[in-house]
Amino acid sequence: MNLLVDTSVWSLALRRDRPPGEPAVRFLSSALAGGDPIFTTGLVLQELLQGFAGPPARDAILDRFAAIPFLVPDRHDHVQAADLRNACRRHGAQVGTIDALLAQLCLRHGLTLLTTDRDFTRIAEVRPFDLWQPPPAK
Repeated sequence: MNLLVDTSVWSLALRRDRPPGEPAVRFLSSALAGGDPIFTTGLVLQELLQGFAGPPARDAILDRFAAIPFLVPDRHDHVQAADLRNACRRHGAQVGTIDALLAQLCLRHGLTLLTTDRDFTRIAEVRPFDLWQPPPAK
């Protein structure tokens, strides 16, 4: 499975006090261990760097992300993301600019989005794309 991992999952995975048993973090760990292709984009890296304080945290994030391939949105991606955001708004769903762009990157590159952010469910209802779902609770 080719994954684009959202900031919400990376943030949980990189926290020292992360909640135990978070399904998305377990899935990310398994994907990393299994060598599944994982992608990121500058927006995700920027959000992570803004959310963690101090040079040691910054350096650790930069080290971890050095080997992860970057997707660079082009003009078409931004136009399509705006169209997607507008379509969501017409369907009564308010979604963020960054979320619309991440969804567009998944659509363009055929990626599964690994996220804990429920806003992406609303986007997928308007324009279906591959969105990771946690396993049903037992």
